[in-house]
Amino acid sequence: MASKALAAESPAPLAQGSPEEPSRRRQWGLLATGAVGGVLVALYAVVTPFLVPALRKVCLPFVPATSAQIQNVLKMLQGRSGSLADIGSGDGRVVIAAAKMGFKAVGYELNPWLVWYSRYRAWRDGVHHNTKFYISDLWKVSFSHYTNVVIFGVPQMMPQLEKKLKEELESNARIIACRFPFPCWIPDHTTGEGIDTVWAYDLKSPRGSESKCLETTPAAES
Repeated sequence: MASKALAAESPAPLAQGSPEEPSRRRQWGLLATGAVGGVLVALYAVVTPFLVPALRKVCLPFVPATSAQIQNVLKMLQGRSGSLADIGSGDGRVVIAAAKMGFKAVGYELNPWLVWYSRYRAWRDGVHHNTKFYISDLWKVSFSHYTNVVIFGVPQMMPQLEKKLKEELESNARIIACRFPFPCWIPDHTTGEGIDTVWAYDLKSPRGSESKCLETTPAAES
């Protein structure tokens, strides 16, 4: 009787794990791996377009134009007509502002996210019929059919861009530089102060002229 009582009081052997438990663990592991991989891919897709320009020989970072800069650009466009190109158009604010003035305006931007956002903004503001935005490298684009060109550049790129525009633009073109002037050309008009300064250059010499600098009238405050 005592042995039977001890046998009754002894703990039952531990039940072995369910056969389904390893399978569930594998499923959760696959889900976690997939989630982490999806996050990394999404980060790569979003961040890469902003980092790639910084790895180029001449970096043209995205710095949104201030309202004062835009107003100064529009001031330089008063009395002008024809088509307009914005080199490094960013989020499209200059192109959209020019379109509202009646220009057929085109933006060239390397970052696809900014191009898509610019198209949305143009649609939202009701000027999508007068605007176009392209994912393009400015060095691979010809600006020969534009009569107005706006550039928010950096000092490293201005000498090379000066040469490119001189070779491509017609003699009635106006080039508007923001933040940094061209190193050789003498501006026809200047407006604004500090980082909001804008320089306007009216092309006088024929396209492809061999002269080192543009022949411009003396600088005048507009």
